[in-house]
Amino acid sequence: MLIKFSTHRIAIIITFICITFLTYYHWDKSRKIKKNCKVFKFQAKESYLAHLLLDNLQGIEIGGSLHNPFCLNTINVDFTNQSTIYKEAEKRFSGGNYLNVDIVASGDKLPFANETYDFVISSHSIEHFYDPIKTIEEWLRVIKKGGYIFMIIPHKERTFDKPKNRTTLKELILRHRNPDPNFVDDHGHHTVWITEDVMELCRNRNWKVAAMLDTDDKVANGFTIVIQKE
Repeated sequence: MLIKFSTHRIAIIITFICITFLTYYHWDKSRKIKKNCKVFKFQAKESYLAHLLLDNLQGIEIGGSLHNPFCLNTINVDFTNQSTIYKEAEKRFSGGNYLNVDIVASGDKLPFANETYDFVISSHSIEHFYDPIKTIEEWLRVIKKGGYIFMIIPHKERTFDKPKNRTTLKELILRHRNPDPNFVDDHGHHTVWITEDVMELCRNRNWKVAAMLDTDDKVANGFTIVIQKE
């Protein structure tokens, strides 16, 4: 009994040391890993999972916002640097400011060469694209092998999308194969998902899911899917 108790105590101590080390390693503020991140009271907390996977890598953020930062080494890509309803909402959350746009480009047509970045990250962005299959394929194009696509996606049951019908895999495939020539993009939510819907899409497209959180670790009104390029 004494031996078992001692072994158990040793295991607890080792686990505590490991957790302490990982926490220090990933959150030590003296390390030069953070860009586009300022400490304001209005900012949402950062994602531990994003830091765990993406610290010290170079990536692209699609539609970044000042009030919801990831604090990673990224450039911010947005479809415009002009005032939009989303920028105005960001300013309301952020004391009249918004995150600088580094590159003006459509998120599904990026002006970068193949395999030039380590990751693409987005929060509440992929649902704004009419053809998310095309968009994710474009993100896969610009990241290196072994790189990541990190997405926080609004969950139907935890956002204003709750009254809407979920978007089916069949509909997504139809949009991808036969785009509507009369479609006018209002940059709203074109797709409504729960976690399993995106997992189903990943299986259909043979995209490797490296990590998944049914409730994201930032604002908690969405879910997280991380795809790794093979």
